Amino acid sequence: MLPVLLGRLEKIPEPRNPKKLKHRLTVLMLYGLLVFVLQYGSRRAANGQITRPMFEHNLRLLFPQLETLPHADTLFRLLCRIDVGQIEQAHIDLVNHLIRNKKFTRYLINNCYPLAIDGSQKIAFSLLWDEHLLQRKRKRKIDSDVDQESEYQYYVYVLEASLSFRNGMVIPLMSQFLEYQPDKGEQSKQDCEQKAFHRLAARIKEAFPRLPIMLLLDGLYPNGPIMERCRNYHWDFMIVLKDGSLPTVWEEYRSLLLLCQEENQLHHNWGERRQHFQWVNQIRYEFGANGKNHIDLNLVLCREQWEEVDPKTLEIVPNKMKYAWISSRPISRLNVHTRCNLGARYRWGIEAGFLVEKHQGYSYEHAFAKNWNAMKGYHYLMRLAHLFNTLARFSKELAGLFSELGVRAAIGFIRNTLTGPWLDPRGVEQRLNRPFRLRLV
Repeated sequence: MLPVLLGRLEKIPEPRNPKKLKHRLTVLMLYGLLVFVLQYGSRRAANGQITRPMFEHNLRLLFPQLETLPHADTLFRLLCRIDVGQIEQAHIDLVNHLIRNKKFTRYLINNCYPLAIDGSQKIAFSLLWDEHLLQRKRKRKIDSDVDQESEYQYYVYVLEASLSFRNGMVIPLMSQFLEYQPDKGEQSKQDCEQKAFHRLAARIKEAFPRLPIMLLLDGLYPNGPIMERCRNYHWDFMIVLKDGSLPTVWEEYRSLLLLCQEENQLHHNWGERRQHFQWVNQIRYEFGANGKNHIDLNLVLCREQWEEVDPKTLEIVPNKMKYAWISSRPISRLNVHTRCNLGARYRWGIEAGFLVEKHQGYSYEHAFAKNWNAMKGYHYLMRLAHLFNTLARFSKELAGLFSELGVRAAIGFIRNTLTGPWLDPRGVEQRLNRPFRLRLV
């Protein structure tokens, strides 16, 4: 996949003086990518390991593009100056390349690509080091006898979009940073997740204008403008509906269910869980000023039961759970399992991806630079590295290694291999020249 990526990265305008260049821009981008692929938690850690003689020799053997290895601060200075959005565009082009080659066809839901969107806090600070940081008030406890006083906290929040497939493979796709807007009116300064959704949706539509998409969204998103945008873009969607959300839709659902309860239900066993689905189609939802806008929704409710062992008493105890989703397509007995169990339920994939990026080697909550542009650049490189490691984990060539050792141990094994003299130069050259086909499990 590297030639496709480097070919796109070469298009990034070079802001440096060409007479003083020691490292090409693509070399710096490849170095930054390897920092996150090999899971170094900071710029200092990367400098201490990658620049060792044996490590550098093996990297240049595997990546002929690396004439010499740069210092991490050189990459930092470059990220402060370039258009870091071009890094994400290279990421998008790479995913587009995989889609055109039909690498994900077997994982589609109703012939749509399941795309989960969710927000996550990246990092918080007590000091304002950039005007784009969001802010909020929090109470700080001084003493048990003294009242709490309020202070401002400044933080970075990102709305992420990832392809979330039913086999557990989560492909990072796009990031939308929420930014404080100092040039807008007082009421428009603070950004929010729903505002960012509309910007992100427009970018996704521009990048993939004809891609059939099924959006998987949580309980923050069932509102008229968001669902209308999905309809205008011809996107399918499955949105979590909480008990207190859209009361008119719930009222209509309960009334109509009494008329069609016999036809619109299904008892289903999924693994060890016993499920009971009930749904009502074509519920009219009105929104906007005086309800002048409307959209027809389909609501499906799933009640499931299962048994598990209580870890305290070691007794088998029954459990139950209820889920509800708004569907853009009518629900039937033929598609309820696919849309709910194989589609909507796997929205958890993006949340699992957040946990991986925060706590399993990618340092999602580390800024890497107190410069807004550079911080975003490191974030895009991190997401791109996560994409490469995910493809490696689910490729037939390396799936056995990741299954045997675990993800972090397998990456550590590869990283430690690069520290020793075990690679045969002739064998590596033969493998690099051999045709390769990515096959996903």
